[in-house]
Amino acid sequence: MIYVDNAATTRLSEPVLQAMMPYLTECYGNPSSLHSMGQTAAMALVRARETIAEILNCSPKEIYFTSGGSEADNQAIISAAKYGESKGKKHIISTAFEHHAVLHTLEKLEKEGFEVELLSVKDGANITAKQVENAIREDTCLVTTMFANNEIGSILPIGEIGGICREKGVIFHTDAVQAAGHINIDVQSQNIDMLSLSAHKFHGPKGIGVLYAKKGIPLTTVISGGAQERGKRAGTENIPAIVGMAKALEIANASIEENTEKVTKLRDRLISGLSGIEKSILNGDPVNRLPSNVNFCFEGIEGESLLLLLDQKGICASSGSACTSGSLDPSHVLLAIGRPHEVAHGSLRLSLSEENTDQEIDYILNEVPKVVEYLRNMSPVWKDIVSGKKKSVL
Repeated sequence: MIYVDNAATTRLSEPVLQAMMPYLTECYGNPSSLHSMGQTAAMALVRARETIAEILNCSPKEIYFTSGGSEADNQAIISAAKYGESKGKKHIISTAFEHHAVLHTLEKLEKEGFEVELLSVKDGANITAKQVENAIREDTCLVTTMFANNEIGSILPIGEIGGICREKGVIFHTDAVQAAGHINIDVQSQNIDMLSLSAHKFHGPKGIGVLYAKKGIPLTTVISGGAQERGKRAGTENIPAIVGMAKALEIANASIEENTEKVTKLRDRLISGLSGIEKSILNGDPVNRLPSNVNFCFEGIEGESLLLLLDQKGICASSGSACTSGSLDPSHVLLAIGRPHEVAHGSLRLSLSEENTDQEIDYILNEVPKVVEYLRNMSPVWKDIVSGKKKSVL
């Protein structure tokens, strides 16, 4: 099988698994216990926190372990909102193409009386720092934008947005789930106040993530019941997963430049080849784009059929976010960038990793056009477009 769905999840790497194993089989103590096995686990927790803090360029005391990116997003946004509310500020700025972990949390806050402003995506690709600057008001308590889009790969101008928010005295949170381990992150130089990441996006284990929260930002406790994570996130720490996440991030961070160069070449080959398919269009920022992301819409076909046929050909791909793959609705991200409903339904996301090869790219470029042609030959919509009965929208 050729796996090109790394934006959904990545393979757990062997060095990460080996780092985790002792804490699954031998050093399995509870880090809150006072005996030696418990303290061994506690020391592993300290080391992992220090490793992640060093990579993000923050204090270990600003790192909180969560169950993943979604929990970290929820806690960050709710905390900033409640803090703003205490100061009489209830205006929140985000974007129309955020992950649902952000959008659904914002919808919840709207029901509690907060005003949420979603910035529109310019030129079908990205937002600008100027949009953020123009939207900030006296009562703005939070700006929350993703670092890089999980579906279309656009990398947002995080440093510029962070600088504007710092100047205006507004908390800035970024969902960096797709960026961490793949793009250099420095919360100090990029003026990031809060950040979310998830280990399984960079060859770490599932079910573990990080919330970075700058010192001085009061966190709202979302999960109560214990004193773990300095009282801000109850529950016995998942030491094997935390150790694995730190190891995975350490390995990924050390290889960012090398991996970026390799994966970008593979990505560009895919984009060039798939662009040759009639009535196809690349989604996302063509320049400021994740090295791993390729997202196309093909007119006249259904994305679900495309994925099933590619799977039969041994290609594991997706049409968008894995979190909404069971929905029959077209991607909210593709609609946000201006793709019509009928085209948004015919999308394909190929997300690469450094483990993919040139030979795999050759195979994909050979099979995708054939599958698209096969589906179009059965499509009444495509026949109407070809005959001129229906106008093409691409």
